[in-house]
Amino acid sequence: MKKVTTYTLLILCSLLFIAPLFWAVTTALKSQQELYLFPPKWFPSVWRFSNFAEAWSIQPFNLFMKNTLIVTLLSTLGQLVSCTLVAYGFARFQFKGRDALFLIVLATMMIPWEVTMIPQYMEFNYLGWINTLKPLIVPSWFGSAYFIFLLRQFIMTLPKELDEAATIDGAGRMTVLLRIIVPLMGPSLILVAVFHMMSCWNDYLGPLIFLNDQTKYTLTLGLSQFKGMHGVDMQSIMAITCLISIPPLAVFFFAQRYIVGGIATTGIKG
Repeated sequence: MKKVTTYTLLILCSLLFIAPLFWAVTTALKSQQELYLFPPKWFPSVWRFSNFAEAWSIQPFNLFMKNTLIVTLLSTLGQLVSCTLVAYGFARFQFKGRDALFLIVLATMMIPWEVTMIPQYMEFNYLGWINTLKPLIVPSWFGSAYFIFLLRQFIMTLPKELDEAATIDGAGRMTVLLRIIVPLMGPSLILVAVFHMMSCWNDYLGPLIFLNDQTKYTLTLGLSQFKGMHGVDMQSIMAITCLISIPPLAVFFFAQRYIVGGIATTGIKG
C-alpha cells in the first residue's frame, strides 16, 4: 500500500511538470482559429506539423543555431579543460597558501554576475570584443568555482597510490592527469559538461548585453526578437520554443545516468 501511494504521488507530480510541455507542443500544432477557443481544446483537430518549418523559416534560425552551437561547444570545452587543471592542482599539489587560495576561489561564487557585468562590458569594449562571440566563450576558459569544487572533490576520492605508481613508472604530472585521473573522471566531467551546456544554451542576458548585430544572435535572442515581432502568432512562438528545447532535453535524457553518477561520486571526501 505504501508503494502504491508513493508511485501515485510521483505520477501526479510528473503530470504537473509534463502538462506545460504538452500544452506547448499541442499549441504549436494547432491552427490560428483553435488557439482562442473556449473551453480550450487539448488536441488540435488537424495536426499542423508544417507550423514548425514555417516558424523556423521566418527568422534566420539556422544562423542563430550555428552561433549557439559555437558558443556552447567552445565554452563547454573551455570549462572542462580549465576546471580539470585547476581542480587537479588543488587536489594533488601541496603548496603554501593552497587552502586559502581555494577558499578565495569558492568565495567568488557569492558574487553575482550582475555585479561584474559592467566591469566585464568595459573590459571587453576596450579589447574590441563587443558584438562578437568572444565575451561568451573566453571567460569559460578561466574556469568556474562551482565546477572546480565538484571536480576537486571527485579527484580527492581517488587513491594517491595510483599517482605514485604511475610516477614510479616514469610518468610526469600531466601524464598522470591525462592517462590516470581524467579517464576515471568520466561521470564528473559529463556532469560539468551537461550543466554548463544547458546554462549556455539558455543564456539570455549575456548575449543581450554583448551582441548587437543580428548575424551574431544566439537562439535565445532570436526567440526574443521573434516574440516581439509575432506576439499574437502563438502557435509559431510555441513551435520555435519546442524546437529550441529539443537539444538540451535530449542531452539531459541520454546523460542522466552519468549525471546521477557524477553527483553521487562528488562530495564524499573533503
